[in-house]
Formats: sequence, C-alpha cells, structure tokens
Amino acid sequence: MTTNWEFTLVDVFSDRPFGGNQLAVFPDAEGIPEETMQQLAREFGFSETTFVLPARDPAHTCQVRIFTPDQELPFAGHPTVGTAAVLANTGDQGATERRFVFEEGIGPVAVAVDGPLIRLLLRSPDYLSTGEDPPAGAIAKALALPEDAIVDSWYAGVGLRFCFVRLADRELVDRAALDKAAWEATIADGWSPQLYVFAGEWRDGAHLYARSFAPALGVDEDPATGSACAALVAGLAQRSPQRDGTWRVQVEQGVAMGRRSALEGTARKRDGLLQEVTVGGHATIVGNGTMLLPAP
Repeated sequence: MTTNWEFTLVDVFSDRPFGGNQLAVFPDAEGIPEETMQQLAREFGFSETTFVLPARDPAHTCQVRIFTPDQELPFAGHPTVGTAAVLANTGDQGATERRFVFEEGIGPVAVAVDGPLIRLLLRSPDYLSTGEDPPAGAIAKALALPEDAIVDSWYAGVGLRFCFVRLADRELVDRAALDKAAWEATIADGWSPQLYVFAGEWRDGAHLYARSFAPALGVDEDPATGSACAALVAGLAQRSPQRDGTWRVQVEQGVAMGRRSALEGTARKRDGLLQEVTVGGHATIVGNGTMLLPAP
C-alpha cells in the first residue's frame, strides 16, 4: 500500500526558472515520518527540502521543518522564502499580498509576500559570534587560494553559524575551489565549518559577490544562502558604533554554478540593540509532482 505526497519545486532568489537555489516543498506533510523526511531530502539532493505541518500555536500559520541531504536545520533563508512562495500560490489562497508566521527551529519567523517580492523577518534575532579568530592559513588551503587573498575573516551566525571570508576581489571568489581533504583536516571541527566567501566592501549599501561551501551539511556548494545574508547584514549593524539606524546589503551568489541568485538583506538597530533582520528576493515555481511512498 502506498501514500501519495504532493510536492512543488521552486527556484528561490531568482525571478526566472533555472536560476537561484532549488527547493522541494511538501505543503501538506502531516503523517510523513521524520526518517522519511530525511530520506526525501536525500532523494532530491537539493540544498534543502521543506515539510509543512500544522502549527502548534494557533496564532501561527504552520510549522516548517527544513532538511538538507544530511540533517535537519533550525532555520535557513531560501527554504523559508520558497515555502512562502508555494503557500501563497496554493489553491484558492493565491494573492498579491500574504503574511505568514512559520514555526521553525529558532522560533517564529514572519514572512511577507508582496507581489513578486518575498521577505522573511526575524525580530530581535540572536546574533551569534565568538572572539575566536578563524585560521586564515587553513582557510586558504581549504579554498585552494594564497593566504594573502584573504582580506578578513570572522565567525558569526543568525540561526546557522558561518565562517565568513572576505577576499580581495571577485576573481578570487571565482577561483576558490573546495579542497575537502584540507577542509576536513582543519576547518570541519571549528566554531563553524561552513565557509561563506565573498568580495566587496562590507558596508551599508554594499553589493557583494559570494559563494558558499557547506560540506558538513551535505552541500558542497550552495547557490543562495539566506541565513548567511542575514548574518552579514546583522554583523554590520552589530559592529557599527551607531546606536540607531538601518543597514542594507545586496548579494549576488551562485554565478559560478550557473544559478545566479539575488538576495537583499536589511538590519535595524535601536538603542544599541538589534531589532530585526530581513532577507528578501524573488522565487519562481517551476513544477509539481507526487512521491509514491509506503504508507506509514
């Protein structure tokens, strides 16, 4: 006996098919065992796959569980944006403006769908950081680059930790090649094994050019990383001596993979405290299908 589970395929942070970050969304996943969720994420092989379940709190829209091919994540940006795109276009619920509150591993995540633009909102997010300095020499080896290519590096995260690596120019970003043996020997056990490599001035209003390597999550390279965009713009606000203000960045990612992605991040600070972080972009639904699985 089999059970049919419907899914939708979405290209996230892209305004056209075959760009951005691929996502499979199961919009009615109640009854799918957790083990099967992980198997489905592995079967699709995308950076992430999401499963929509009834909300625990009636004030929220739904629960969203996010799986990479190797593990479940407490939060990720492109799965959140892509899931909102699917729910906003499901059945008779399609509308030019929609508001959602998703229950994710880090807590409630608000998402606004305004026409083609989808933006997730993290209120009073927990900005993670450490005084530990990433090992520049080891990072350079893991990326097959000379050490002097690295302008700056630091650890930070919002929901998901990253090792941020700023390179001297975008050509060096394109040249980076993950050496898994070197990564495993020196980076894999650090504060964060996820390497987010970018070029451009890390400042308000910047346009950054990026790549993301996350083999520990089963994702050798990620074409769009919303959680990293959130941490980048949150870090700008946190490091600024200004007690009040708004900071913005634009990120271009996935170009080297042939899947160009465009992300926008904002962070707002008041009285010296981080009030909110948003990450937004477009999402394009590219298909629907059915998985035929053994009944639970």
